[in-house]
Amino acid sequence: MKKGSDIKLSSVERSIIENAIRDIKDFPKEGIIFKDITTLLGDKEAYAVLMNHLYQRYKEYNLDYIAGIDARGFIFGAALAQMLHVGFVPIRKKGKLPYTTISEKYVLEYGVDEIEVHIDAFKPNARVLLIDDLIATGGTANAAAKLIKQTGAECIEACFVLGLTFLEGIKKLQEQTDVYSLIEVN
Repeated sequence: MKKGSDIKLSSVERSIIENAIRDIKDFPKEGIIFKDITTLLGDKEAYAVLMNHLYQRYKEYNLDYIAGIDARGFIFGAALAQMLHVGFVPIRKKGKLPYTTISEKYVLEYGVDEIEVHIDAFKPNARVLLIDDLIATGGTANAAAKLIKQTGAECIEACFVLGLTFLEGIKKLQEQTDVYSLIEVN
């Protein structure tokens, strides 16, 4: 029997998921090929394949929470949390959470942004899976992993549907936690 970390996408699963993601050229600016997951979400077979794969991978991880990064990480994270019978915690853009928060700034291509989480989002020593749709340069994901640690919880792994390996965000994030990308784009 495979351990969770040994469970990878089969070639059929990969094909179903990849074929459900739409490429949009020159969005949000010229020269960029945007990976649009809305078509994946609207494809019931592809979304089911994705969520079943994530469930199979993480069901033995003994997780306490799934933390989803604003906003697409909420879509996968909340559904997976329900499937695994664990809590879901949103990591939001600054100013969106109603209670006392801690925050972490990160560098964007042209500036700085900030995300935050409630100070009591996780119980002490909680085992947390961080999830989002895509990792590029890794700024947001690194900030989110730092926030999880600041609350006294442990980021067991960071999971992404797509990993843009040529931007090296995965390498940077691996300094903090294990990283799993279902599909890597070179």
